[in-house]
Amino acid sequence: MGSNGYYEPLLVGQGRPELANLSSEEVEEILTTHEPLPYRWWPRLVAWESRLLWVLSWASIVVSIFNFMLSLITQMSAGHLGALELAGASVTNVGIQGLAYGIMLGMASAVQTVCGQAYGAKKYSSLGIICQKAIILHLGAAFLLSFIYWYSGAILRGIGQSASIAEQGQIFARGLLPQLYAFALNCPMQRFLQAQNIVNPLAYIAVGVFLFHILLTWVVVYVLNYGLLGAALSLSFSWWLLVIMTGLFILLSPSCKETWTGFSTQAFKGIWSYLKLTLSSAVMLCLEIWYNQGIVLISGLLPNPTISLDSISICMNYLNWDMQFMLGLSAAASIRVGNELGAGNPKVTRFSVIVVNATSILISIVFSAFVLICRTTLSKAFTSDDTVIAAVSDLTPLLAISVFLNGIQPILSGVAIGSGWQALVAYVNLSTYYIIGLPIGCVLGFKTSLGVAGIWWGMIFGVFLQTVTLIILTARTNWDKEVDKAAERLKMSADEEKLELVDNIA
Repeated sequence: MGSNGYYEPLLVGQGRPELANLSSEEVEEILTTHEPLPYRWWPRLVAWESRLLWVLSWASIVVSIFNFMLSLITQMSAGHLGALELAGASVTNVGIQGLAYGIMLGMASAVQTVCGQAYGAKKYSSLGIICQKAIILHLGAAFLLSFIYWYSGAILRGIGQSASIAEQGQIFARGLLPQLYAFALNCPMQRFLQAQNIVNPLAYIAVGVFLFHILLTWVVVYVLNYGLLGAALSLSFSWWLLVIMTGLFILLSPSCKETWTGFSTQAFKGIWSYLKLTLSSAVMLCLEIWYNQGIVLISGLLPNPTISLDSISICMNYLNWDMQFMLGLSAAASIRVGNELGAGNPKVTRFSVIVVNATSILISIVFSAFVLICRTTLSKAFTSDDTVIAAVSDLTPLLAISVFLNGIQPILSGVAIGSGWQALVAYVNLSTYYIIGLPIGCVLGFKTSLGVAGIWWGMIFGVFLQTVTLIILTARTNWDKEVDKAAERLKMSADEEKLELVDNIA
């Protein structure tokens, strides 16, 4: 349909059917027929794409943020117990819990991949078996990680932390042991539901448990005075509440009637094949998560480690909060890109990439401005120590830069994942983060007077290089060729012999 046909009056608002009712194929035809696209049409098409984007992303954003804020509330309560308690909780969150967090989330990414494949192939009963396989492996990993939690004090001293910080860290880590097993159960169950596009219930559960956790932490820490151990046990209890509510939904909801058919011994068959897939899926995410956590651990080796750890941990918590929001948006970007490539719509794919990146840049500007405006208020939420407050205020400009970069980078990663570039991005992460960014941070932190700011500058440089690399890769992408590659993948997936992976796992 040409410029004088159906679409032009629709786009300029002359009483035709709602723009929201346009299909991707129709928008593809608009973008193909009208190139370059008239400026007056951009607002309507941007609104069309934005609506699809936010329908997909809102629940994922809510789940990411509120699950993360469970730990945030606990760390805030630790900060008000004292600077030493905050340092112990911070180094445990990063060095011990962060290790487990990266491994568990990395393993869980395989659940979403394989369950999504099985769901697309309409092998609904396989989803429950895959979820059970993942739970078995996650519990096995949790058992091995338990030794790290229990002997965390010796481990923290071994990597250079002071004896007083290591002692507080061990108290906190042992209180988090129940949370480790809850996390091992929750990760597979959450991905099991997301693979079926069941996201709204997860958001409601996350918000409800978060509100309960605020009350529980206040009672345990401030009313009953159970200190750092009480704060850790409160977090563990809240995570088990998440597991129980999510499990009950899976067992009782009609939405899961076809995908969850009960426990089965089939979950133990072919588990080695699934383990290999799980390990390979974990690499990219672990490289991403451990980079930021390594920066915090290194700061504990600086002179006056308590202040260094407290200040950078407070800043990192706000950076992580921003990252949780962007990861929800990144997941939606990945879905949009994957869907449109699979549908054979290269123009819509490119348009979607433009819209989601423009959206993330605008959001990042707002978040960065908020950080700069509230530089003192942010630190007071965690601590009443004037020295720590001043240190956080000095780091706030660097935090604002990181917030801006980390608002763009996850979206580009989401586009890369939707396009099937995971292996390439893993190499990019390894080179920009660990070969370049981390050594620069160590040199600036320990060989100059910059201290903790020097370590942060190294982190910024690594993220900047990764972001620039992904921008170049995305800008140079031939989306018509990506559509051809996606079509080949779909052809292979449609071949029954190529579905062997799902059959073996199921």
